[in-house]
Order: sequence, then structure tokens, then C-alpha cells
Amino acid sequence: MTKTELVEMIAKEAGLTKADAARALDATMEAITAGLKKEGKVSLVGFGTFSAKKRAAREGINPLTKQSIKIPAKVVASFKAGSKLKDALN
Repeated sequence: MTKTELVEMIAKEAGLTKADAARALDATMEAITAGLKKEGKVSLVGFGTFSAKKRAAREGINPLTKQSIKIPAKVVASFKAGSKLKDALN
């Protein structure tokens, strides 16, 4: 599903215009990003939990040259599905 398809579905389900649904989706994504930056975790009960995890620096191999390279440490986003989402999919 693309963002456009998601906006159309939100607009239909919530009785909003596509423009209002797009603004609501954008605001939701911005709020989740801000929550991850500030607190490192955003929980949506029944849906799932977004969390920011630190990934340690490590050594890798450049597939073209086969030379060893250093991959720097970074913070990555992860998602763990909640019980209602898991049940809906199974």
C-alpha cells in the first residue's frame, strides 16, 4: 500500500477529505518521529510499539572491492506489532 492509497482509505473511513486525511497522516508521522527522538519509544496500545535502538559500530566488507570498511554506530527505528495487529493478521 502506498501513502496515497493509505490517505484515500483514511479519508473514506473517517469521512474526511483527502487533503485533511493527508494532513492528519503527516501530523501522525511527525509526532511519532518527534516521540522517538525525544523519548525513544512510542506505544500505540493494541497496534504496536515504535522504538529507537542504538546499533553499534561494526566492520563490514565492500562487496565491489572486497575491502574491509568501518560502519559507524547509528540509531535505527524498529517496530514491534501489538496483540490486536497480530490477531488481525492471523
